[in-house]
Amino acid sequence: MSGVVSELTIARSNWLEYEDPATTKEVVVAGVPIGGVHPVVIAGPCAVESYEQTLSAARAVAAAGGRLLRGGAFKPRTSPYSFQGLGSEGLEILRAVSRETGLGVVTEVQDPRLVEQVAETADMLQVGSRSMQNFPLLVEAGKAGRPVLLKRGFSATLDEWLCAAEYIAREGCFDIVLCERGVRRSAYWNEARSELDLEVIGPARRATPLPVVGDPSHATGDWRRVEAASLEALRAGAHGLLIEVLPPSMERADLRCDPLQGVSADTLQRIMDFARDHRVPEPQGDEAIAAGADS
Repeated sequence: MSGVVSELTIARSNWLEYEDPATTKEVVVAGVPIGGVHPVVIAGPCAVESYEQTLSAARAVAAAGGRLLRGGAFKPRTSPYSFQGLGSEGLEILRAVSRETGLGVVTEVQDPRLVEQVAETADMLQVGSRSMQNFPLLVEAGKAGRPVLLKRGFSATLDEWLCAAEYIAREGCFDIVLCERGVRRSAYWNEARSELDLEVIGPARRATPLPVVGDPSHATGDWRRVEAASLEALRAGAHGLLIEVLPPSMERADLRCDPLQGVSADTLQRIMDFARDHRVPEPQGDEAIAAGADS
Protein backbone atom coordinates (compact mmCIF):
# COMPACT_ATOMS: atom_id res chain seq x y z
CA MET A 1 0.00 0.00 0.00
CA SER A 2 1.35 3.41 -0.93
CA GLY A 3 2.37 6.05 1.57
CA VAL A 4 -0.54 8.24 0.54
CA VAL A 5 -3.17 5.68 1.54
CA SER A 6 -1.40 4.57 4.71
CA GLU A 7 -1.82 8.10 6.08
CA LEU A 8 -5.60 8.10 5.61
CA THR A 9 -7.93 7.69 8.59
CA ILE A 10 -9.75 4.93 6.70
CA ALA A 11 -6.52 2.91 6.32
CA ARG A 12 -6.72 -0.42 8.13
CA SER A 13 -3.53 0.40 10.01
CA ASN A 14 -5.39 3.17 11.85
CA TRP A 15 -8.17 0.90 13.14
CA LEU A 16 -6.94 -1.29 15.98
CA GLU A 17 -10.21 -3.23 16.16
CA TYR A 18 -9.83 -4.15 12.48
CA GLU A 19 -6.12 -4.96 12.44
CA ASP A 20 -6.88 -8.42 11.07
CA PRO A 21 -7.41 -8.12 7.27
CA ALA A 22 -10.22 -10.68 7.54
CA THR A 23 -12.32 -8.28 9.64
CA THR A 24 -14.61 -5.64 8.19
CA LYS A 25 -16.54 -2.69 9.58
CA GLU A 26 -20.25 -3.38 9.19
CA VAL A 27 -22.28 -0.57 7.65
CA VAL A 28 -25.96 -0.80 8.57
CA VAL A 29 -28.46 0.47 5.99
CA ALA A 30 -32.15 0.41 6.91
CA GLY A 31 -31.41 -2.37 9.41
CA VAL A 32 -29.35 -4.39 6.90
CA PRO A 33 -25.66 -4.93 7.83
CA ILE A 34 -23.21 -4.76 4.91
CA GLY A 35 -19.77 -6.19 5.61
CA GLY A 36 -20.66 -9.36 7.47
CA VAL A 37 -20.04 -12.97 6.52
CA HIS A 38 -23.10 -13.08 4.28
CA PRO A 39 -23.19 -10.84 1.18
CA VAL A 40 -26.00 -8.34 0.64
CA VAL A 41 -27.74 -7.77 -2.69
CA ILE A 42 -29.03 -4.27 -3.45
CA ALA A 43 -31.34 -4.49 -6.44
CA GLY A 44 -33.85 -2.51 -8.45
CA PRO A 45 -34.27 -0.51 -11.65
CA CYS A 46 -31.46 1.57 -13.13
CA ALA A 47 -33.65 4.67 -13.03
CA VAL A 48 -36.99 5.57 -11.52
CA GLU A 49 -39.17 6.06 -14.59
CA SER A 50 -42.65 5.75 -13.09
CA TYR A 51 -44.39 4.57 -9.94
CA GLU A 52 -45.67 1.42 -11.65
CA GLN A 53 -42.25 0.52 -13.08
CA THR A 54 -40.44 1.07 -9.78
CA LEU A 55 -43.05 -0.81 -7.76
CA SER A 56 -42.91 -3.77 -10.16
CA ALA A 57 -39.14 -4.00 -9.79
CA ALA A 58 -39.31 -3.52 -6.01
CA ARG A 59 -41.83 -6.32 -5.62
CA ALA A 60 -39.51 -8.62 -7.57
CA VAL A 61 -36.65 -7.65 -5.25
CA ALA A 62 -38.75 -8.30 -2.14
CA ALA A 63 -40.03 -11.62 -3.52
CA ALA A 64 -36.43 -12.75 -4.08
CA GLY A 65 -35.59 -11.97 -0.46
CA GLY A 66 -33.98 -8.57 -0.99
CA ARG A 67 -34.26 -5.82 1.60
CA LEU A 68 -32.61 -2.88 -0.16
CA LEU A 69 -33.88 -1.15 -3.31
CA ARG A 70 -31.65 0.68 -5.76
CA GLY A 71 -33.04 3.21 -8.23
CA GLY A 72 -31.90 6.54 -9.60
CA ALA A 73 -34.09 9.63 -9.31
CA PHE A 74 -31.20 11.72 -10.63
CA LYS A 75 -29.21 10.08 -13.44
CA PRO A 76 -25.92 11.56 -14.68
CA ARG A 77 -25.58 10.40 -18.28
CA THR A 78 -22.80 10.58 -20.84
CA SER A 79 -25.08 12.03 -23.50
CA PRO A 80 -26.98 15.24 -22.71
CA TYR A 81 -29.86 13.81 -24.76
CA SER A 82 -30.28 10.68 -22.63
CA PHE A 83 -32.94 10.34 -19.95
CA GLN A 84 -31.63 12.12 -16.85
CA GLY A 85 -34.16 10.83 -14.32
CA LEU A 86 -37.32 12.30 -12.82
CA GLY A 87 -35.55 14.29 -10.13
CA SER A 88 -37.74 15.32 -7.22
CA GLU A 89 -40.68 13.35 -8.61
CA GLY A 90 -38.47 10.28 -8.62
CA LEU A 91 -37.67 10.78 -4.94
CA GLU A 92 -41.40 10.92 -4.18
CA ILE A 93 -41.87 7.65 -6.06
CA LEU A 94 -39.04 6.00 -4.13
CA ARG A 95 -40.62 7.09 -0.84
CA ALA A 96 -43.99 5.69 -1.87
CA VAL A 97 -42.53 2.39 -3.08
CA SER A 98 -40.46 2.06 0.09
CA ARG A 99 -43.60 2.49 2.19
CA GLU A 100 -45.44 -0.06 0.04
CA THR A 101 -42.73 -2.76 0.13
CA GLY A 102 -40.72 -2.03 3.28
CA LEU A 103 -37.46 -1.91 1.30
CA GLY A 104 -34.68 0.49 2.23
CA VAL A 105 -33.68 3.00 -0.45
CA VAL A 106 -30.24 3.44 -2.06
CA THR A 107 -30.18 6.27 -4.57
CA GLU A 108 -27.64 8.51 -6.27
CA VAL A 109 -26.88 12.15 -5.63
CA GLN A 110 -24.77 14.10 -8.14
CA ASP A 111 -25.13 17.72 -7.06
CA PRO A 112 -23.76 19.01 -3.74
CA ARG A 113 -26.75 21.35 -3.52
CA LEU A 114 -29.16 18.41 -3.57
CA VAL A 115 -27.54 16.21 -0.92
CA GLU A 116 -29.90 17.31 1.85
CA GLN A 117 -32.96 16.78 -0.33
CA VAL A 118 -31.88 13.31 -1.48
CA ALA A 119 -30.92 12.32 2.07
CA GLU A 120 -34.50 12.91 3.19
CA THR A 121 -35.52 9.93 1.03
CA ALA A 122 -32.38 7.78 0.90
CA ASP A 123 -31.34 5.30 3.56
CA MET A 124 -28.01 5.32 1.76
CA LEU A 125 -26.55 7.92 -0.58
CA GLN A 126 -24.83 6.69 -3.72
CA VAL A 127 -21.95 8.60 -5.30
CA GLY A 128 -21.56 7.38 -8.87
CA SER A 129 -18.44 6.70 -10.91
CA ARG A 130 -18.66 10.01 -12.73
CA SER A 131 -18.79 11.81 -9.37
CA MET A 132 -16.02 9.94 -7.54
CA GLN A 133 -13.75 12.99 -7.66
CA ASN A 134 -16.45 15.62 -7.30
CA PHE A 135 -14.88 16.75 -4.07
CA PRO A 136 -17.56 19.28 -3.01
CA LEU A 137 -20.14 16.49 -3.41
CA LEU A 138 -18.06 14.08 -1.31
CA VAL A 139 -17.78 16.67 1.46
CA GLU A 140 -21.53 17.32 1.52
CA ALA A 141 -22.31 13.59 1.42
CA GLY A 142 -20.08 13.13 4.44
CA LYS A 143 -22.14 15.69 6.36
CA ALA A 144 -25.55 14.23 5.47
CA GLY A 145 -25.90 11.71 8.29
CA ARG A 146 -26.44 8.80 5.91
CA PRO A 147 -24.25 5.85 4.92
CA VAL A 148 -22.53 6.44 1.58
CA LEU A 149 -21.91 4.00 -1.26
CA LEU A 150 -18.90 5.24 -3.24
CA LYS A 151 -18.40 3.86 -6.74
CA ARG A 152 -14.93 3.67 -8.21
CA GLY A 153 -14.26 5.87 -11.23
CA PHE A 154 -13.85 4.23 -14.63
CA SER A 155 -10.07 4.58 -14.58
CA ALA A 156 -9.34 5.36 -10.94
CA THR A 157 -6.46 3.72 -9.12
CA LEU A 158 -7.05 2.15 -5.74
CA ASP A 159 -5.27 5.07 -4.09
CA GLU A 160 -7.54 7.58 -5.83
CA TRP A 161 -10.64 5.62 -4.84
CA LEU A 162 -9.61 5.50 -1.20
CA CYS A 163 -8.63 9.16 -1.18
CA ALA A 164 -12.14 9.96 -2.43
CA ALA A 165 -13.56 7.96 0.48
CA GLU A 166 -11.35 9.95 2.83
CA TYR A 167 -13.12 13.16 1.79
CA ILE A 168 -16.33 11.62 3.13
CA ALA A 169 -14.68 10.26 6.28
CA ARG A 170 -13.12 13.63 7.11
CA GLU A 171 -16.63 14.97 7.65
CA GLY A 172 -17.27 12.34 10.32
CA CYS A 173 -18.97 9.69 8.18
CA PHE A 174 -17.24 6.31 8.38
CA ASP A 175 -20.28 4.36 7.19
CA ILE A 176 -18.86 4.06 3.70
CA VAL A 177 -19.23 1.13 1.31
CA LEU A 178 -16.83 0.94 -1.64
CA CYS A 179 -18.29 -0.25 -4.94
CA GLU A 180 -16.28 -1.64 -7.85
CA ARG A 181 -18.40 -0.99 -10.96
CA GLY A 182 -16.00 -1.85 -13.77
CA VAL A 183 -13.07 -0.21 -15.51
CA ARG A 184 -12.39 0.43 -19.17
CA ARG A 185 -9.79 -1.74 -20.86
CA SER A 186 -9.42 0.60 -23.82
CA ALA A 187 -11.01 3.72 -25.24
CA TYR A 188 -11.70 1.69 -28.38
CA TRP A 189 -12.98 -1.47 -26.73
CA ASN A 190 -16.75 -1.66 -27.27
CA GLU A 191 -17.38 -5.37 -26.72
CA ALA A 192 -18.78 -4.53 -23.29
CA ARG A 193 -19.41 -1.34 -21.39
CA SER A 194 -16.44 -2.10 -19.11
CA GLU A 195 -14.84 -4.97 -17.22
CA LEU A 196 -15.43 -5.85 -13.57
CA ASP A 197 -12.04 -5.52 -11.91
CA LEU A 198 -12.06 -8.53 -9.61
CA GLU A 199 -8.37 -8.06 -8.82
CA VAL A 200 -9.02 -4.82 -6.91
CA ILE A 201 -11.47 -6.33 -4.40
CA GLY A 202 -8.85 -8.13 -2.28
CA PRO A 203 -6.38 -5.24 -2.14
CA ALA A 204 -9.17 -2.79 -1.31
CA ARG A 205 -10.32 -4.97 1.57
CA ARG A 206 -6.78 -5.34 2.85
CA ALA A 207 -6.14 -1.60 2.65
CA THR A 208 -9.24 -0.57 4.63
CA PRO A 209 -11.86 -2.22 6.84
CA LEU A 210 -14.65 -0.63 4.78
CA PRO A 211 -16.94 -3.12 2.99
CA VAL A 212 -16.46 -3.63 -0.75
CA VAL A 213 -19.28 -4.56 -3.12
CA GLY A 214 -19.49 -5.09 -6.89
CA ASP A 215 -21.79 -3.74 -9.59
CA PRO A 216 -21.85 -6.36 -12.37
CA SER A 217 -24.80 -4.70 -14.11
CA HIS A 218 -22.92 -1.53 -15.01
CA ALA A 219 -19.65 -3.38 -15.46
CA THR A 220 -21.00 -5.74 -18.13
CA GLY A 221 -23.87 -3.67 -19.54
CA ASP A 222 -25.51 -6.93 -20.62
CA TRP A 223 -28.12 -8.87 -18.63
CA ARG A 224 -26.84 -12.13 -20.12
CA ARG A 225 -23.45 -11.64 -18.41
CA VAL A 226 -24.62 -10.28 -15.07
CA GLU A 227 -25.24 -13.58 -13.28
CA ALA A 228 -21.79 -15.02 -14.03
CA ALA A 229 -20.10 -11.73 -13.11
CA SER A 230 -22.09 -11.61 -9.86
CA LEU A 231 -20.89 -15.02 -8.77
CA GLU A 232 -17.31 -14.17 -9.74
CA ALA A 233 -17.43 -10.99 -7.65
CA LEU A 234 -18.72 -12.84 -4.60
CA ARG A 235 -16.09 -15.56 -4.95
CA ALA A 236 -13.44 -12.81 -5.21
CA GLY A 237 -14.48 -11.49 -1.80
CA ALA A 238 -17.14 -8.84 -2.43
CA HIS A 239 -19.45 -8.18 0.52
CA GLY A 240 -22.40 -7.68 -1.78
CA LEU A 241 -23.75 -6.71 -5.18
CA LEU A 242 -25.68 -3.97 -6.93
CA ILE A 243 -28.02 -5.58 -9.45
CA GLU A 244 -30.34 -3.95 -11.96
CA VAL A 245 -33.70 -5.65 -12.38
CA LEU A 246 -36.05 -5.69 -15.34
CA PRO A 247 -39.50 -4.82 -13.92
CA PRO A 248 -41.69 -7.88 -14.60
CA SER A 249 -44.50 -5.60 -15.76
CA MET A 250 -42.41 -4.08 -18.57
CA GLU A 251 -40.61 -4.99 -21.78
CA ARG A 252 -37.01 -3.93 -22.31
CA ALA A 253 -38.00 -1.78 -25.26
CA ASP A 254 -40.23 0.29 -22.99
CA LEU A 255 -37.44 1.35 -20.63
CA ARG A 256 -35.76 4.72 -21.06
CA CYS A 257 -32.54 3.93 -19.17
CA ASP A 258 -30.08 1.08 -19.89
CA PRO A 259 -32.69 -1.49 -20.97
CA LEU A 260 -30.12 -4.21 -21.68
CA GLN A 261 -28.69 -4.37 -18.15
CA GLY A 262 -31.63 -5.48 -16.03
CA VAL A 263 -31.87 -9.17 -15.15
CA SER A 264 -35.15 -11.04 -15.00
CA ALA A 265 -36.84 -11.87 -11.71
CA ASP A 266 -35.78 -15.51 -12.16
CA THR A 267 -32.13 -14.55 -12.63
CA LEU A 268 -32.28 -12.25 -9.62
CA GLN A 269 -33.66 -15.13 -7.56
CA ARG A 270 -30.75 -17.37 -8.55
CA ILE A 271 -28.24 -14.67 -7.62
CA MET A 272 -30.00 -14.10 -4.31
CA ASP A 273 -30.05 -17.83 -3.58
CA PHE A 274 -26.31 -18.09 -4.24
CA ALA A 275 -25.61 -15.05 -2.05
CA ARG A 276 -27.75 -16.44 0.75
CA ASP A 277 -25.73 -19.66 0.90
CA HIS A 278 -22.36 -18.00 0.30
CA ARG A 279 -19.90 -16.88 2.96
CA VAL A 280 -17.63 -13.95 2.18
CA PRO A 281 -14.06 -15.32 1.92
CA GLU A 282 -10.99 -13.70 3.40
CA PRO A 283 -9.47 -11.02 1.14
CA GLN A 284 -6.99 -12.16 -1.47
CA GLY A 285 -3.90 -10.30 -2.73
CA ASP A 286 -0.89 -9.11 -0.82
CA GLU A 287 -0.67 -5.43 -1.70
CA ALA A 288 -2.63 -2.69 -3.41
CA ILE A 289 -2.39 -3.10 -7.15
CA ALA A 290 -2.54 0.60 -7.92
CA ALA A 291 -0.11 3.28 -6.98
CA GLY A 292 0.44 6.95 -7.10
CA ALA A 293 -2.65 8.97 -6.24
CA ASP A 294 -1.98 12.62 -6.94
CA SER A 295 -1.35 14.11 -3.55
